[in-house]
Formats: sequence, C-alpha cells, structure tokens
Amino acid sequence: MSQVLVTEDGSHTIFVPELNETYHSIHGAIQESTHVYIERGLHYLVQRDQVKCIRIFELGFGTGLNAFLSAKYATDNGLLVEFESIEAFPLDQEVLLHLNYPNQIASSNYNNFFQKIHEAPWDQNNVVSSNFNLIKKHTTIQGYHTSAKFDICFFDAFAPSKQAEMWEYPILEKIASLLSTKGIFVTYCAKGQLKRDLKALGFEVESLSGPPGKLQMVRATKI
Repeated sequence: MSQVLVTEDGSHTIFVPELNETYHSIHGAIQESTHVYIERGLHYLVQRDQVKCIRIFELGFGTGLNAFLSAKYATDNGLLVEFESIEAFPLDQEVLLHLNYPNQIASSNYNNFFQKIHEAPWDQNNVVSSNFNLIKKHTTIQGYHTSAKFDICFFDAFAPSKQAEMWEYPILEKIASLLSTKGIFVTYCAKGQLKRDLKALGFEVESLSGPPGKLQMVRATKI
C-alpha cells in the first residue's frame, strides 16, 4: 500500500513498499523536480533557443509534479507547452488529489492546475490552461508509439537499482528517436553506464550539480 510522506522541503512524495522507493527525493520533492526538470531542462532550453512553443515528453507521469511545475513555468513565462507523459501504473486518484504541491506554491494563479492535471482523461488531449496542453498516455514505453518529435525528455523512471530495465540501451534508443535534433534529455540519475549509452546514441552528455542530497544529474543534447 503506497504511503504519502513529507519530504525535507515540506512537499509530499509517495513511498512504494514493494520497491522500497519513493517517487521523489526525501530531501525535497518540489526542490528536486524544480532543479532537475525545470531549471536544468525546460528553463535551459527556453534560454538556449529563445522559443515560445515547446513539446515535452515525460517518461513516468507518477504524481504529476513535473507536469504541474511545467504548467506553472509556462504561465509565468508566456509559453505554450505541449506536454505528453506516459505512465504504466497510474496512482490512485484519491491519493493524488491529497498531495500538497499546490499549497506549497504560494499563488492563486496555479490553484486549479494540479486538480485539472489529475482529472484530465487519459489518452486524449486536455487543455489545462491557455499555456499548457496535456496528454497522459496509460502505456509502457515499449508500447508507446507516436510520429511526434519532442524538444525535451523528462526521464523520471524509478532508479536503476529498483527498475533496471527502464535504463537499458533499447529504451534509451527509443527515447532518442522521439527527440528532435538538439533535443534535450534530462534526468536525476548520473550513472556511468547511462552516460556511456547516451554518448553511444549520439548525445553530448553533461554531468551537472544535482539537487540537495544528490551529487550529480545528467543533461544530454542530441546532436
């Protein structure tokens, strides 16, 4: 039975006893997602390319935190974000709607984003706001098919020690095929094998400072 835990920055995460793993860092869920996916991923891309329309692919919808923070960022910066996320094992709706992420973001502008994100039907396009469109796909990466190309991938699977198959070369190869040239791959993980595989797939790989509690993270650019 999944349990809601409070992390060090006051925001919630979910603990999965079967894996002995949490969805987010116990050092701070919002802090981790902001550092890895928003600041080192989405914000970096916006600054690099000076674009106003961005397509994001996420592996691991999970608690919806990355989608929520991306919707906030899109609103704050006048962007149009098309966000497509896949999840093989969606969490229980009742648990999700009790997570405290909206309360941790002190602005009424975002109060309804989190609820809209989780109430959005699966496998169809959902307009969360004028700046943020969402498609949640109830599928595995192995079963996922699209002709779309994305500007950035938020790779947010469970850690390699808990879900090793998600970090193997064939999965990373499929992710690479989803990204446009100069597309960004970003993840909290900084394992040596991950970096070697990304380089073999034609990525330029950077090891960046990680969020609190983690020494490094990875950002890779498809070249």
